[in-house]
Amino acid sequence: MAPHISESALAGLVEDLAGQVIIPGDPGYDEARALHNGMIDRRPSVIAQCATGADVSNAVLFGRAADLPIAVRGGGHSVAGSSMIDGALIIDLRRMHGVVVDPEDMTVRVEGGATMSHLDHACQPFHVATTGGRVSTTGVGGFTLGGGSGWLERKFGLASDNLLAADLITAEGKHVHTDAEENPELFWALHGGGGNFGVATSLTLRLHPLPRMSVAMLFFLPENAPEVVRTFRDLGARAPDAMGGGTIYLPAPPEPFVPEELVGKLVCGTLFTYTGPVAELRDFAAPLFALKPVIEIVTDIPYVDLQSMLDDPPGLRNYWSAEYLREFPDEAVEVFCDRGARIPASTATQHVLFPMGGAVAAGPTQYPQPWRTAPWAVHPFATWEDPAYDEQAKQWVHDVRADARPWAIDATYLNFVGAEGEQRIVSSFGEENYRRLAAVKAAYDPDNVFRFNQNIVPAG
Repeated sequence: MAPHISESALAGLVEDLAGQVIIPGDPGYDEARALHNGMIDRRPSVIAQCATGADVSNAVLFGRAADLPIAVRGGGHSVAGSSMIDGALIIDLRRMHGVVVDPEDMTVRVEGGATMSHLDHACQPFHVATTGGRVSTTGVGGFTLGGGSGWLERKFGLASDNLLAADLITAEGKHVHTDAEENPELFWALHGGGGNFGVATSLTLRLHPLPRMSVAMLFFLPENAPEVVRTFRDLGARAPDAMGGGTIYLPAPPEPFVPEELVGKLVCGTLFTYTGPVAELRDFAAPLFALKPVIEIVTDIPYVDLQSMLDDPPGLRNYWSAEYLREFPDEAVEVFCDRGARIPASTATQHVLFPMGGAVAAGPTQYPQPWRTAPWAVHPFATWEDPAYDEQAKQWVHDVRADARPWAIDATYLNFVGAEGEQRIVSSFGEENYRRLAAVKAAYDPDNVFRFNQNIVPAG
């Protein structure tokens, strides 16, 4: 049960905020507490919809004085629902979504509540980009601070590789700036350590020229999947850094490009993204075209449109995980395809394999991201509507993890997983990195105020 909040204290918060304060019973409360994952139905005590960095500071001080748990909401895409906690103060950053592009310095400053859509639309007129996620609704802040894996990573590195500076509000309500020279240990920790150290009110990211983008998305009947996945694997292993993508099992979605007789039927898809012209992409992917896909989408496409092409609708029930693999031999292909063929019926579940490598593997080695050297990642992504499928869908995800274990490394990208225990967090950073992160945590958040995340326990 949350502590009692006095009317005078609440009135003080309302007066202190340029944004809005929402409490149970207010119009908009249910809308404000809804998350991307429809499994999460939590009732916070106060939602502070902050409009400025000063609002964030005032909200933190209010929450601590009231002895409330404090959670931070950016995009609200955490599969575990970490940004919405029963009886808590929610620092909601969504009003803070400004994006300022500097095409001369090739940098962009992004406020803490901006989504990929805000970032990509601001960058598109200048034909520049930085590594974003794989859908448009993900929050830039949590994505980047957790590492940031997306379509452009093999070309431009992880999102966190492109982090140049950050502004945070600490657990004491103080503003702190960090970059490679100012508070460098905190800057190091923000490369994968997530929201453990404060509330990120702005990030400055490096931009890259992106004059062209193309995509080849092919769907095949499931009986052809083993050959399709092997072919995709072999292409992915020798792909230039400009290529990203993945291969996926899923029920064919009700999209205009899907023939009516295939909607809802299991298919195996491949996707290649390319930071170049479609003709070169078509030539590269020729071995897949030779396998006679039943659906072909091959086109030049603005990056901003690619980012929204595969948006998953909000409100579905979600349960995900991931395993990063040291290799993906033929035996692993067979296991992957066997499990893909057993996606739970009546769900929108996806079984995904991503090629890593490129600028991810060749990138900075000093950050707490041991998973970045893995050449492959398996990402079981279960989504469904009916709560009756909860246990079946979750078990399928657990089975995928068990399938991958013979080829898996100990570390995983924590933005892809839910609450899987402290040891999963430690191993995903590496024990030495975790101890260093815990020391940074102790310096900036010794009371573990910001604990609703992939939590790093303060050294003490």
